[in-house]
Amino acid sequence: MLFDSHAHLDDGRFDKDRDNVIKRAKQNNIQYILNPGADLNTSIRAVNLSEKYDMVYAAVGVHPHEVKDMDEDTIEILKALTNRKKVVAIGEIGLDFYYDHSPRDIQREWFRKQIDLAKEVNLPIIIHDRDAHGEVFDTLKKHDAGSLGCVMHCYSGSVEMAREYVKMGVYISLAGPVTFKNARKTYEVAKEIPLEWLLIETDSPYLTPVPHRGKRNEPAYVRFVAQKVAEAKQIPVEEVAHQTTLNTKKLFKIN
Repeated sequence: MLFDSHAHLDDGRFDKDRDNVIKRAKQNNIQYILNPGADLNTSIRAVNLSEKYDMVYAAVGVHPHEVKDMDEDTIEILKALTNRKKVVAIGEIGLDFYYDHSPRDIQREWFRKQIDLAKEVNLPIIIHDRDAHGEVFDTLKKHDAGSLGCVMHCYSGSVEMAREYVKMGVYISLAGPVTFKNARKTYEVAKEIPLEWLLIETDSPYLTPVPHRGKRNEPAYVRFVAQKVAEAKQIPVEEVAHQTTLNTKKLFKIN
């Protein structure tokens, strides 16, 4: 069985066929899907989906693109959402210095405050990091993210930094880009990082893996990520599926 550790099922691109997307996931041996929030509205939708579908779990949080609209009331609403039964993490949160849709000082402030929220409610964190590798690493190290529970969503950094994250007790999650021909760095991460520290994801509806690249992504396609990790490690895909599912359940405290 497989666990898609990061899929935005709440996205509008699934509105017309969400039930069929869930059905296809089950047909492709997906046991669980984690739907993270990107702002308040998507966090609420993620929670509602987790209560509608048995296989779906939720995370709540505000993506760095959207933190320009945050205030203390937002934190209180997120905190209240964590009382819902199937909310298992705070995320996705972090820094994005590629697009800078929110000013960097604002990104830093609310990244720290959402980590503090995670500590307060004792939930792990899901990290978005784009073009901010060093600063994200330093922030997570300062906050002892490994002891809190942490995963680097759709990891795009180097093998060397991935090893440092693992030393810190932070998981590395691989998505569709590991299947791309030009993604040598990500393929090396899949090859070199111990399987006990890897998660797999789709980031649906984005980052569709080969052979469906260019189409809408969906959780059923996480199997292609698992296959590429198995190829990199020269082990059976069943072993990748089994261990990454165990890792994900352990991180998010899912029995």
